[in-house]
Amino acid sequence: MSSVISTVEEDIEILLRSFELHLRATNKAEKTIRSYTGSVRTFRTFLLLHGMPTQAHRLTREHVETFIADQVSRHRPKTAQIRFGDLQQFFRWAVEEREIPVSPMANMKRPQVPEEPPQVLTPNDIKSLLKACEGTGFEARRDTAIVRMLLDTGMRLAELAGLSIEDIDFDQRVAYVLGKGRRPRQCPFGARTAQAIDRYLRVRRNHDYADSPAVWIGKKGRLTDWGIRQLVERRSGQAGIGHVHPHQLRHTFAHLWLSEGGNCKQRSISSTRVGRKRQRGGGQKLADDVVLVQGFVTFAHRLRAA
Repeated sequence: MSSVISTVEEDIEILLRSFELHLRATNKAEKTIRSYTGSVRTFRTFLLLHGMPTQAHRLTREHVETFIADQVSRHRPKTAQIRFGDLQQFFRWAVEEREIPVSPMANMKRPQVPEEPPQVLTPNDIKSLLKACEGTGFEARRDTAIVRMLLDTGMRLAELAGLSIEDIDFDQRVAYVLGKGRRPRQCPFGARTAQAIDRYLRVRRNHDYADSPAVWIGKKGRLTDWGIRQLVERRSGQAGIGHVHPHQLRHTFAHLWLSEGGNCKQRSISSTRVGRKRQRGGGQKLADDVVLVQGFVTFAHRLRAA
């Protein structure tokens, strides 16, 4: 085995550039890249503020544990767990690249996250949210279509934001998305959602960015993840149902599916088995499992009065 590479530029900030290149070369999702690199930068900032070394080969388990403890005290346990996993990936890469002989996180235990039941919307909340989106104008029709699509398919925010016009099949009532790990998947939707999307697309024809391949557009073109998140939060505020984020609609979908007799051991359209072992963070994993088997109960059946 070759010896560890010794360089002058061994600060983790320098290594981070190479780590990001590695992530892109292995086709990691943009959200994953942002998470990994963001956690490393947060870690480095913490080290600087506390007078600790920032050179990779000088870092020890104690440095990492102090940082994780700080994250636990400042944020929700889930955030600390994510930071832990992100740093693990960085140091694993550094070892593989012979930048350090051993990871300072070797044999470290992931911080425990108490399971919390996911927050879901009640039927009345859903009705209020849809009512807040009512209207015949561009934004009203767009926002209605977005809310219905999230509730009816359980899509992730990034999946929804990444939709192109050609990804929607009205004949089959299916949207084709790139899921977690860039795996393609089909998301069936019901007649009411199809109608909402059609109404939006008709008024979209007169928009300044009508030629954009993106389904969801706004004043500056394609709506980003952040733009859709703000949209949902704004509409939930208008509905008087408190602060609602898009992932709550995903959890609501999962809750409605199970309450209607959905079975996590069924197969999805893409024949992906979802009867997998539950991981930490049960609420998050539940939505991941359920979303793969939603092709049998549509939003229109679950909330006929909406």
